[in-house]
Amino acid sequence: MPHLRISEAAALVGVSDDTIRRWIEAESIPTGRDDAGRTVVEGVHVAAYASRATAPEDPTDVARSARNRFTGIVTRVLVDGVMAQVDLQCGRHRVVSLMSAEAARELALEPGVVATAVVKATTVIVETPAGSR
Repeated sequence: MPHLRISEAAALVGVSDDTIRRWIEAESIPTGRDDAGRTVVEGVHVAAYASRATAPEDPTDVARSARNRFTGIVTRVLVDGVMAQVDLQCGRHRVVSLMSAEAARELALEPGVVATAVVKATTVIVETPAGSR
């Protein structure tokens, strides 16, 4: 199960570090320590609260092309036969990708995993860091 530092969790869901700490305290979310002694939380717990987040407005106010990358946290994976639906919460954006069940398994997608949705027209491709499999 992936573990995220407080600052990583905050950046992924578009809230402040203090908001993540308040969620941990108010909801009694279990935490641990990494090798450097920093507080970490399981990605699956961050995924459960990701939909509460709202990302700050884009300060550049620039129109973007269809080729966009949204890094976030997997909140749900539904596998049905040969297909899978993968939901990501990317700041204030919920991104849904339909892919083969085989691809979802190969990427080891599950709630709490950090992933990037690459959008080109109507296709959403989900990436995970090479070391996370």
